[in-house]
Amino acid sequence: MSEPLVLGIETSCDETGVGIVRGHTLLADAVASSVDEHARFGGVVPEVASRAHLEAMVPTIERACETAGIELYDVDAIAVTSGPGLAGALMVGVAAAKALALGLGKPIYGVNHLAAHVAVDQLEHGPLPEPCLAMLVSGGHSSLLRVEDVTTGVDPMGATIDDAAGEAFDKVARLLGLPFPGGPHIDRAAREGDSVYVDFPRGLTSRKDLERHRFDFSFSGLKTAVARWVEARERSGEPVPVNDVAASFQEAVCDVLTRKAIDAAVSEGIDDLLIGGGVAANSRLRAMAVERAEAKGIRVRVPRPGLCTDNGAMVAALGAEMVARGRTPSELDLPADSSMPVTTVLA
Repeated sequence: MSEPLVLGIETSCDETGVGIVRGHTLLADAVASSVDEHARFGGVVPEVASRAHLEAMVPTIERACETAGIELYDVDAIAVTSGPGLAGALMVGVAAAKALALGLGKPIYGVNHLAAHVAVDQLEHGPLPEPCLAMLVSGGHSSLLRVEDVTTGVDPMGATIDDAAGEAFDKVARLLGLPFPGGPHIDRAAREGDSVYVDFPRGLTSRKDLERHRFDFSFSGLKTAVARWVEARERSGEPVPVNDVAASFQEAVCDVLTRKAIDAAVSEGIDDLLIGGGVAANSRLRAMAVERAEAKGIRVRVPRPGLCTDNGAMVAALGAEMVARGRTPSELDLPADSSMPVTTVLA
């Protein structure tokens, strides 16, 4: 069989993403974001996101087909994010994918959002090393996964036990008066700041914590420490050095993430570390990961920033891999599963 042509739909949060992939080649990556509609609330409002997906779906599919230079009936399969994510938002994408699959008479693959973040790297760096260690860092997830075959399952090694890294970035940005979403704004502010200005805590890194939570993450205490530090400055009437606080906070997050990821890779004897998810676009995280990995002889793969955030290309990439490896498609009654476990790659 020639390389499969797959259309992927992603609606797990506030981005309506439609990607078209032929094998490992990206033909189109159309995204309609509703982030501006959520900014005034300081976070994503599920009902607003669902309505935005509904309005953006057809125009985004049309734009993707036009960019790829294909007709809808040319595709070999439809892939869609089945979970995890916001229930209402997922339903819009899954319903659209079912309608396309039914109307076109094509197979449908309901895939896991997190596994798709792993698979997207193939569009940039070719086939995934098997095994590899994936560190996924986004608004809702901070996970360490051992990946043998991204189409059949991933083995979770560690996860966040409270706030994920992306959530912490958003909350700290709000404390510092920076816009939503917080990640890019903290990254930018941190470049002008001193990363050792404040020694913020590194969650779950004490000897006792490492015995029980060696590869898990916790950013709730860090977020609270930043809040207390900022409040103390404001009470004393002193100005808050936004750039320095941003840099110190970012350093703490990146230190913990990279330290645990390298430890996990070394403990498993894995030579390839893949970083995905929206926070993977952070410049300090990328630099620190490469520096620490090289010291241990580990190769790092990170997709370009545009492929790290939620997009349809990653869903299409995982769908294309499913088709290429002969995986059985999903049934047409596949669910939208907001709490889909990372161990379930295909619904």
